Amino acid sequence: MAEDASTPLPRTIAILGGTGPQGRGLARRLALAGFDVAVGSRSAQRARETAAAIGPDLTGGTNAEVVAGADVVIVAVPWDGHAELLKSLAGELAGKVVVDCVNPLGFDKQGPYALDVPEGSAAQQAAALLPDSLVTAAFHHVSAELLEDEAIATCDVDVLVLGDDRHATDVVQGIAARIPGMRGIYAGRLRNARQVEALTANLIAINRRYKTHAGIRVTDV
Repeated sequence: MAEDASTPLPRTIAILGGTGPQGRGLARRLALAGFDVAVGSRSAQRARETAAAIGPDLTGGTNAEVVAGADVVIVAVPWDGHAELLKSLAGELAGKVVVDCVNPLGFDKQGPYALDVPEGSAAQQAAALLPDSLVTAAFHHVSAELLEDEAIATCDVDVLVLGDDRHATDVVQGIAARIPGMRGIYAGRLRNARQVEALTANLIAINRRYKTHAGIRVTDV
C-alpha cells in the first residue's frame, strides 16, 4: 500500500526499549528512511552507545528524555516491563501517536506461546494506561535479524497496523511505507490486536524449523 501523501508524517520518532534487538533494528531502518530517530533506554549511556553504533545522526537518552522531543513513540520494551514503563510515562506520552509492537509471549521446551493479557493484548493494555495518547499496534511480525542485517537492502514484509483513530493508523502506515520493501496494511481496530500479537509465536516456530526470517504478506491489496 503506497504512502498516503495527504497524511503528513512525523519528523522525529522515539523508540522506547531501543537498545533491544527489535528496537535497534527499527531504529536503523527508520533512520535510513530519513526519520530523526531517538533511542531510549533505562540507561542513558547505553542508549547513547547504541545510537552511535547504529549511525551518527541518531540520538539517545533515557526513555523519558527521548519521549519529550518525539512526534511518534514506538514501544519495543520486553513484555514484563511494559505496564510499569507506560504508567511512568503517561503524562509525557499524552497527545502523541504511540505504536506498540510488544508481543506477550512465553517460552518453554515446546517452543513459543502466547500469554493471556487481562486487557486482551499488549496494545489494549497500552491504551488503558495511556488514555490521552493515540495508541496503535504495528511492527509485530518483522524479524529483528532482518531489520539489523546490513546486507539486506529491502524488508519485503507487510506491517499490520491496528488502531481506533484513523489519523494515527494512517501515520503509522505511512511510516512503514517509507522503509524499502515494506507496506503498512490497516488490519482493524485495536480490539483485534490479540491475535496479531499471538501470531508472532507461530512465526517464531516457523523460523526455528525452517531457519529463516519469515514475515507476513497480504494478498490482493
